[in-house]
Amino acid sequence: MRKPAALVASTAVFAAAAIAAVMARQRLREARRWARAGAVLRDLQERCAAPAERLRLVADAMAAEMRAGLASNDSEGESGSSVLFKMLVTYVDSLPSGGEKGLFYALDLGGTNFRVLRIQFGGKEQRIVKQESKGGSNVRTHELFDFIASALAKFVASEGEGFHLPEGMQRQLGFTFSFPVKQNSVASGTLIKWTKGFAIDEMVGKDVVAELNKAIKRQGIDMKVTALVHDTVGTLAAGRYVDNDTVTAVILGTGTNAAYIEHMNSIPKWCGPPPESGEMVINMEWGNFRSSHLPLTEFDVALDAESLNPGEQIYEKLISGMYMGEIVRRVLLKMSQDASLFADNVPLKLEIPHILRTYHVLMMHQDTSPDLRTVGINLKEIFGIENTCGKTRKLVVDVCEVVATRRARLAAAGIHGILKKLGRDIASPDKQKTVIAVDGGVYKYYTFFAQCMESTLRDLLGEEVATSVVIKLTEDGSGTGAALLAASYSQRLQAVDD
Repeated sequence: MRKPAALVASTAVFAAAAIAAVMARQRLREARRWARAGAVLRDLQERCAAPAERLRLVADAMAAEMRAGLASNDSEGESGSSVLFKMLVTYVDSLPSGGEKGLFYALDLGGTNFRVLRIQFGGKEQRIVKQESKGGSNVRTHELFDFIASALAKFVASEGEGFHLPEGMQRQLGFTFSFPVKQNSVASGTLIKWTKGFAIDEMVGKDVVAELNKAIKRQGIDMKVTALVHDTVGTLAAGRYVDNDTVTAVILGTGTNAAYIEHMNSIPKWCGPPPESGEMVINMEWGNFRSSHLPLTEFDVALDAESLNPGEQIYEKLISGMYMGEIVRRVLLKMSQDASLFADNVPLKLEIPHILRTYHVLMMHQDTSPDLRTVGINLKEIFGIENTCGKTRKLVVDVCEVVATRRARLAAAGIHGILKKLGRDIASPDKQKTVIAVDGGVYKYYTFFAQCMESTLRDLLGEEVATSVVIKLTEDGSGTGAALLAASYSQRLQAVDD
């Protein structure tokens, strides 16, 4: 029996009303979801804010801590010490001149990888005649030095045409060691502590040069370490090799640090006669800097508490590459928990610490495709999050931008602090040129980060001073710089012997 037309019509109206109500509830739920996600983003923006006034206070605090570190002998970071910067004396009292000649090796041990290099220097006319390198991933166990010495032995065995070692000469090695050491000479130093995720406790307090030389000897190689160099000092040496106005170097990669040239009369803790040059390269170990002026968020506090070194390396955790992806992950996790950003259930992989790396952040942030396709691909491949809409992807990009901007601006404040300590933050009558050598993957590959840092430094210095300050990418500075210092100091010792 057919239903009355009125009943059919009323049923259709009721169904339409029900569907409209459901859709209205979905729109309301969606609106609330985006409102909660937006609230997380706005709170992040407010807490990460680093206006110029605040950055100048950070720079002032940086310069003050530098002075305190230069006066303190607490280079071993004794418990209870209030000194933040170790301001380590490197015993590098002169940098390469450009006249270095001969075949020299370098070992660059960084946070993630190691590399071995050989370079044939040809003096002022030919400079670098030929160079070769080979790399590998680090092992984070007590077998670290034996593992690296084995790789070094294989590399030496492949030495071929174009490299000339005088007969009877021992191979000289510059050792770039990117961790805090207390140096006793150019070619010796004891490990103070590990950073960048390393925790080989039995190595702390030992002379890293002696340990490496023993590992090299076990491999049967006729080679010795001539210069122990922090990667930042190596970058400074490489920068000076190509530009004599280079006065400081900064590493912005997995980890971060700075080194600069200091006048001996500004190093109260120095004992004994000053070197002829009247200068000394200082390894700041600036990653341990902290200040009430640094903009911290709940995500930074939680990351620090769960790290291998809670309460330490605060500045490094704020600006280095090792922690950038983790901060972004934590923000996205909060958005997922508070606002169901990626559907009702929190994606399981989003809860895995350190699964998001800095290069993922870089790729997503610098995605210029109309539909932010790279962002979508990364969310799917890393977290298993599929079918994200354009609005969600844009929110992820916004989070990356806030985190990267704060890091870049704080890095600029640190550089400003060094220039302030050197008196190079004010205009000089002779328009003295200041070159800052920078190395590290974050600066080299993260274009937004580099541009933001440079523009922030210009703003802090002012146009008149900024015109005489140049930031130069010093590629492979840690490897080339170590070989240069090995050449420079071995030839200096040879001159003394002669």
